[in-house]
Amino acid sequence: MRTILLVDNGSSRPDSTLNLRRIAERLAERVGEPIRPVSLLHADRVPAGRLNGRPAELLAPTLKRLVGAGVRNLRLVPLFFGPSRALTQFVPELAAEVAAELGPFRLEVAPGLCPLPEGEPRLVQILADNLSIAATRAAIEPRRVVLVDHGSPIPEVTAVRRWLALKLVERLGPDVRLEEAVMERRPGSEYDFNGPLLEDVLIHLAETDQSTPILLSMLFLSAGRHAGPDGDIARIRAGIEARFPRLQIQVAPLVGEHPGLIEILADRL
Repeated sequence: MRTILLVDNGSSRPDSTLNLRRIAERLAERVGEPIRPVSLLHADRVPAGRLNGRPAELLAPTLKRLVGAGVRNLRLVPLFFGPSRALTQFVPELAAEVAAELGPFRLEVAPGLCPLPEGEPRLVQILADNLSIAATRAAIEPRRVVLVDHGSPIPEVTAVRRWLALKLVERLGPDVRLEEAVMERRPGSEYDFNGPLLEDVLIHLAETDQSTPILLSMLFLSAGRHAGPDGDIARIRAGIEARFPRLQIQVAPLVGEHPGLIEILADRL
């Protein structure tokens, strides 16, 4: 019998871990197998009292505990859009370390949410659905959209956002202008491939036109430091709207809130 781990990057914000658990519960119901939610990093900083009395689990101690208890067949399902170093370096190095200490075991790592070159059309549909929800809620027509993600110094991860942007603009049609933006990027022209910062993109769009609303398409799974009501994106939005009072900025729901995500994850099993 295999043990299935649903793994995210982790956050020091409790909402992220609670959402990871919610997704794991729904996935378990969908596939009829237990799903164990674990994070790579950070989540252990959240007091258990803010997580319904149950501390978050990190991958390294969880993997050592399972293998030490005799578990030898594991499947890791990543809650990552692209091939981050967490998947290409951290997880293989951790598995090798555990195997050296506790003996051989099998750890299969499922594909990420949008493996290239084939991509994941259902993820495009989720982004389109979430934009429709935001536009309907605000009673506006989507004319200007910014697809925003965390940002990465790894070209292969940025390529996932680019693929999604191209497919999303095809879905939205010729009347929609779509920009890409990131929340973090390293200085230097060698990282220009990562894209511009969200705040810079919004300022440019606002200076060009304050009358056409902007919709933020959120390439985030859970609320955390950047996404969510208390995140950096909400702060940036408030600042831009204060500076440009005629401009309306609407934020779409997160990918992790869409029921279609469960079907994508189920196929990874």
